[in-house]
Amino acid sequence: MAEQLVMICQSKPSPLKASQVGGQSGTKYGEGCILSLAHPKSGISTSFLLKDGVLQEFHWYKQSYGSWFLGDCVREDSSLYMTTPVDPIFIFLPIFSNARMKKGNEPGVFRQIDEILYNTNYPSYQYLMSIAEESMQIVCEVKEIGSSKFFRLEDSKVLSWLCCKVQHLKAALIKLDTNYSAQEEKETLKEAVSILSEYLKDEPWLKLLCIRLKLDMNEAPKQTPGLEDDLLLSQRSPEQGKGSSGKAKTGIVKPAKKTKVETDSRNIKDMFYKASRRVI
Repeated sequence: MAEQLVMICQSKPSPLKASQVGGQSGTKYGEGCILSLAHPKSGISTSFLLKDGVLQEFHWYKQSYGSWFLGDCVREDSSLYMTTPVDPIFIFLPIFSNARMKKGNEPGVFRQIDEILYNTNYPSYQYLMSIAEESMQIVCEVKEIGSSKFFRLEDSKVLSWLCCKVQHLKAALIKLDTNYSAQEEKETLKEAVSILSEYLKDEPWLKLLCIRLKLDMNEAPKQTPGLEDDLLLSQRSPEQGKGSSGKAKTGIVKPAKKTKVETDSRNIKDMFYKASRRVI
């Protein structure tokens, strides 16, 4: 029986064979396909799963000591593969940016999808032509000549799209964690931009986005004067500063006994950790 891996993905796939991971680009996988594409930020070859028209990125997690029970068998390798949906525009952005052959202040040239996605180093892009034609119209200027469409990336449209992404992320962060609603809006925007930066090159998109939003990612967060002291005072018990007569104590207050730390306990979130992102 072929060796199987444990994977969590958006839709239920066919069993994933170990031989398919890291295989040839465009390996067929059930009704889906494992693609080897250039990561939009680093340019490093990264594996993606194209399943039901949705492009998903592979992630790999591994526990130092562990195993999986698969039916009646025990798999010694504790690796866990996970796929998460990714907006294909992030993947296409550096390709379309280079394809317009922009020089100076010139807007660049229009080109057809098949010409833009042609890459001898990454033939898997041929599986994404229909997705590219549909999704890239959001950030491109499109011209139709007869039955043919020609695309050219438009900076203003890209920045508008990125700003929209930032606002959606900002709203999601506030909804998921109430701590974000307590901090300044500017700091929450920084968090959202930081998440997007994992898929954006610093030049030009991240830099242009920060200029548009008037953000300095290296600026330290502002602290409200006296806030820390107010928090410490509010945590003190009313009786802590008074004696039996009700007057304020002038002596040294004996520190409270420290709670014993359970060294053998373990947080459930530590059962899985991201060992590394590897090329598969």
